[in-house]
Amino acid sequence: MTHSKPRTTASAPRSRSRLAILAVSGLCVAAALTAGIFPRWHSFGALQLRAKSAEIPVVSVVSPRNAAAVRDITLPADVQAYDDAAIHARVNGYLRRWYADIGTSVKAGQLLAEIDAPEVSDQLRQARADEATAAANYQLASTTAKRWQDLQATNSVAQQETDQKVADMHAKAALLAAARSNTSRLAQLASYMQIRAPFDGVITARNVDTGALIDAGSAPSQDRELFHISAGTRLRVYAQVPQDVSAATVPGTRAWLTLPQAPGQRYPATVTRTAGAINSITRSLRVELDVDSQDGRILPGTYAQVHLEVGSAHAGLDLPANTLMFPASGPAVAVVDAENKLTIRQVALGRDFGSHVEVLSGVQENDRVVVNPGDGIVSGMPVRVAAPAKGDAA
Repeated sequence: MTHSKPRTTASAPRSRSRLAILAVSGLCVAAALTAGIFPRWHSFGALQLRAKSAEIPVVSVVSPRNAAAVRDITLPADVQAYDDAAIHARVNGYLRRWYADIGTSVKAGQLLAEIDAPEVSDQLRQARADEATAAANYQLASTTAKRWQDLQATNSVAQQETDQKVADMHAKAALLAAARSNTSRLAQLASYMQIRAPFDGVITARNVDTGALIDAGSAPSQDRELFHISAGTRLRVYAQVPQDVSAATVPGTRAWLTLPQAPGQRYPATVTRTAGAINSITRSLRVELDVDSQDGRILPGTYAQVHLEVGSAHAGLDLPANTLMFPASGPAVAVVDAENKLTIRQVALGRDFGSHVEVLSGVQENDRVVVNPGDGIVSGMPVRVAAPAKGDAA
């Protein structure tokens, strides 16, 4: 007993040291578990919240705006002279002389060229001689018939002979009329030896020179035209209007022209007439506009662009084209209601503005319409609106 007491006293501090080490180790393990598990649980919870949030699609919306009552339609156009003519010869011969060159301004009836055709002149002289002969024969037959009528009144000659003289007078009168008609025809033909301007205008082409052989006619087998003349003070502009706006394009519609060689310049024009029928091939309406040449700044044959101001009596609402859906039932849009749920609405479309369209019915100005709706959206689906977007101007 006396020797065991020191052992007990020495082992007590060792036990306490082991307990302290175990306690510290347990605290370290607990701290490690706390630092590793709790953040994982927190991250897992946040992940679940994000997953639930991702189940609700995010959409962008736009509000409809009033569509423009009048819009500008730009169309390619062809500018032509109000009066335009190719001048051909009516007699055969040689060109004696020309008096008007390309670019010359001429007046109606002004002499442009002369053709030397002696055969026509000789035929005219012969016709006039034949007319004089017929006139002399008629004069003799008329005098003879008058005498025989006077003699028949006194029963000095037979009625048969008197009738023959009167008939001969009428025959000579018919021959005189035929001779005069032939003379007039040849005189008119001789007048074609002088080429004259049919109206006021500008010579745009001269295709003959002095001494050139001239063949009468304008058939493709004949020679080309002698001159070409255009009246350039007033111009015609032709354009093809698409069928969807043809009903709004009527005589009196305001328009203007723009030219490639004059950027920024606008030349006023007016629709004066339409074809009155849609072309079955192009599905367009041919319209004609009148425009002033602006002192020669607009030339015949110019390519231009016509800007038509086409109005609508009942303008609808304007929406971007990327808000439309096209299910089997027809055009539709997706609208977000006050509870942020989708509603699919059928719409009636009006004018097509390109990137925007006119909606005649189905939406209101205060509706929130989904932009770029996906294929998987259905009515009643909850959504989250990302941010309000303003519709572009029509």
